[in-house]
Amino acid sequence: MLTRLKINGFKNLVDVDVHFGPFTCIAGANGVGKSNLFDAIRFLSALADISFLEAAHLVRDEEGLSVDIRGLFHRAGNKRVEKMTFEAEMIVPRKGNDHLGQLAEATTTFLRYKLELSYCQDTTSGTMGVLELVHESLDYIKKGEASRHLPFKHSAAKWRASLGLGKRSSPFISTEAEENRRIIKLHQDGGSRGKPRSLLAESLPRTVLSDSNASESPTALLARLEMRSWRLLQLEPTALRKPDEFTAPGRLGMDGAHLAKSLYAQANVGCNPDQPCESSKQVYAQVTNSLSQLLDDVREVKVDRDEKRELLTLKVAGKDGVFHPARSLSDGTLRFLALAVLELERMPGVLCFEEPENGIHPQRIEAMLELLQDIAMDTSEPVDDDNPLRQVIINTHSPSVVLLVPADSLIVADLQEQVDQVTKTRFTHACFSCLPETWRQRASKPMTTVSLGKLLSYLNPLGDNEPASAQPISVKAHLDTQMKLKFC
Repeated sequence: MLTRLKINGFKNLVDVDVHFGPFTCIAGANGVGKSNLFDAIRFLSALADISFLEAAHLVRDEEGLSVDIRGLFHRAGNKRVEKMTFEAEMIVPRKGNDHLGQLAEATTTFLRYKLELSYCQDTTSGTMGVLELVHESLDYIKKGEASRHLPFKHSAAKWRASLGLGKRSSPFISTEAEENRRIIKLHQDGGSRGKPRSLLAESLPRTVLSDSNASESPTALLARLEMRSWRLLQLEPTALRKPDEFTAPGRLGMDGAHLAKSLYAQANVGCNPDQPCESSKQVYAQVTNSLSQLLDDVREVKVDRDEKRELLTLKVAGKDGVFHPARSLSDGTLRFLALAVLELERMPGVLCFEEPENGIHPQRIEAMLELLQDIAMDTSEPVDDDNPLRQVIINTHSPSVVLLVPADSLIVADLQEQVDQVTKTRFTHACFSCLPETWRQRASKPMTTVSLGKLLSYLNPLGDNEPASAQPISVKAHLDTQMKLKFC
């Protein structure tokens, strides 16, 4: 679970400091930096698994390309900064397995990961630059400070007590200077607790965290597994409609691919494919029930297994009993199905959704948001297999969505102008604010708040020049009743 993220120097993210809860909605106009925040999360996730260069090429630069990694650095005028920094506070699972299947158990589960990267010209290629590791550290957050670092609403007796917040007296990864050289040290917290492994920072092609294992550094491994589970989902109807081969991955892809196989895998855990068991029927019934609450004309959901062609096809029957394959279903129905399947997965991690309201009928947006909030963990109950460390972050520019999400879940993104003190150049950067009287304002380092007038202006469907007094009554009622805010 990602509880806090600080970013500086990545695209238009300058001195960003955002607190996250189980469910977060980031709202703002197009082009202000909402997607850049998602790109930063995806970039960090990739750095826990692959090289700097590979991770950089997964992320778009400011022009929408992923060729020149220089485009990932913040630009003020015609000049780009030379460094980018990240700091992530996270809660990791207590146990997990490395790539060899070896079990790891965390010494403590509330961690802070810091990373600093710089841009260096690659003299060997002449044109392509490289990323160099400047600083990397993985430290613990003390158990006694947990409440201050977890300002969102939760049960201390149940949820926080189940996290496994242990004790630690030294970092898991640290950066030190030795003879004018930067050394990254991976400290052991496994059975041996021997001498730390020291690595020269400037020669590393990837993070030290990405090379952690269960035997030497189980806590670092679990931090790595947690970051790898941060997923950016952009559900595409074309991918959702496709049938799957028997050998396809059994987990929903970033674009919604493998929907049929993902549902089939969930329905047939422990079952013989040739003889569907009772649990399989229950899974299909659960998805059918979820979908029928969102759509009126739904009677049954199933996955058809074609032995001859070795294909799995998702099908939905209406009230007339006629089954329709995924290729003939509406975009909204497919998106609802994907969310229902994600709810079934019960996999821990962070799910980031780009504009999930796309393709959804306005009357169904509220039901869609309720399903997204159901996917996120319940912080009033202990963390277990039925309530994993799973959170949902969405971004949107839809006033309809903003009107329906809880006030505590809302972050407003906007552009802010600033002057670079060195070059005296003006530039704009993303600014993330919360609503007054919500937990983000009461955090140890409060986020800035968005004014009532500015929020009303954003929600105004009549245009930016319309005065606040001309706002629809429903908007004001929402702010006064549903959000329950106290504005000065």
